[in-house]
Amino acid sequence: MYGSLDVRKFLWQQDEDAARGAPSVPVQRGGEPARLSPEEIHRARIAVARSAADAEDCRLLLDMLGLVPDEDDGEPPVNR
Repeated sequence: MYGSLDVRKFLWQQDEDAARGAPSVPVQRGGEPARLSPEEIHRARIAVARSAADAEDCRLLLDMLGLVPDEDDGEPPVNR
């Protein structure tokens, strides 16, 4: 079995929702996403740099997260 009664109820609810055609994947929220402050971007860059194995790993992770400044306007993609 699946364990506790709560887990079984949750799984049963998910099966019912799928049978009714309810979306099982969360939908994107409406409206414009919140902008990040320069301080939040700085802290995110520092956290990535501390966790990176080397400089190339850091550059790759920052690029994947959209934290590298754009050449056109200098603003990172995460803040556009």
